[in-house]
Amino acid sequence: MRRTVFNEDHEAFRETLRAFIEAEVVPVYDEWFAAGQAPRDFYYKLGELGIFGINVPEEFGGAGLDSHKFEAVLYEETARAGVQFGGSGVHVLLALPYIKMLATDEQKKRYLPKFVTGEEMWAIAMTEPGTGSDLAGMKSTAKLSEDGTHYVLNGAKTFITGGVHADRVIVCARTAAPTAEDRRHGISLFAVDTKSEGYSVGRKLDKLGLKTSDTAELAFVDVKVPVEDLLGEENKGFYYLGHNLASERWGIAFGAYAQAKAAVRFAKQYVQERTVFGKPVAHFQNTKFELAACQAEVDAAEAVADRATEALDAGELTPAEAASAKLFCTEVAHRVIDRCLQLHGGYGYMNEYPIARLYADNRVNRIYGGTSEIMKSIIAKDMGL
Repeated sequence: MRRTVFNEDHEAFRETLRAFIEAEVVPVYDEWFAAGQAPRDFYYKLGELGIFGINVPEEFGGAGLDSHKFEAVLYEETARAGVQFGGSGVHVLLALPYIKMLATDEQKKRYLPKFVTGEEMWAIAMTEPGTGSDLAGMKSTAKLSEDGTHYVLNGAKTFITGGVHADRVIVCARTAAPTAEDRRHGISLFAVDTKSEGYSVGRKLDKLGLKTSDTAELAFVDVKVPVEDLLGEENKGFYYLGHNLASERWGIAFGAYAQAKAAVRFAKQYVQERTVFGKPVAHFQNTKFELAACQAEVDAAEAVADRATEALDAGELTPAEAASAKLFCTEVAHRVIDRCLQLHGGYGYMNEYPIARLYADNRVNRIYGGTSEIMKSIIAKDMGL
């Protein structure tokens, strides 16, 4: 089926990106995998390539585009090569929308030029130990000083992607107590400089997958955050978080679809080369049927992912539609990648094969950005159930 989601500009970007990955990432990816993170200077290369500035206004050094389709190409090409760009995904997909939506002109002038070049890498800190998806239950606090010049931030966060290398982190903290009517009231967002006194990075977490993505625990002890680094209005943070969840879930959905597509590619290549009982594994009927079934699921996921992309670019992707896309694409990826690993036999369990890494990387898709169970709740509510 012919796709209509991408045009010539996107395909030209794909060619450039594919060449970059082959030259700059594939040869050293095993080293990143062993180290548990991409090197910090790699992000400068992404800045030079223009990855970080695609959706940043031209006046701040970006390309001034307003589309997620280039990000979609990025998901497809990294999955195709069996690599990850470290923790840089959160920099663009999660942090940038908050800066564009909430930052004042003065803040954008301070933040965005360094954002585009990779000089300042951003992350976002929502989750706290013991709260999980219940963001309204966060305990971190930010109290305004008596002279009104800064907030004093205290608390802890966990599962923070990009947290090791981050230069600024959008931290969610309570500036007021929840009310009896609304426990989500009182949360605010701050662009915290990680060099601030009292800010510390704890453990770099040892994850099942996404090994090249630095994920950390963060702690704040009397961290002084200038009032100039408050993003948006006080106490409206929960509303802001909800506003950007659709784009975050789109990213997870599209990334999962791209992983499933890559899995079929890896499995097809493997079964054509691997010989069993004197003939290629691809010659067995079971192999053909398994891959055919996987391809059909990938085709369906591609249609869902593309439709969600068009809706997101048009500003029409609803929370329920984003939840539906995430639920469907991540569940498809789970099934497809598992079946493609099975076709690799014992070698599929070895980390030297991209399918093994893909299997581990994919598992978190049904958890972060809201679990599959949360997605079902959102969809059911939209159905009036």
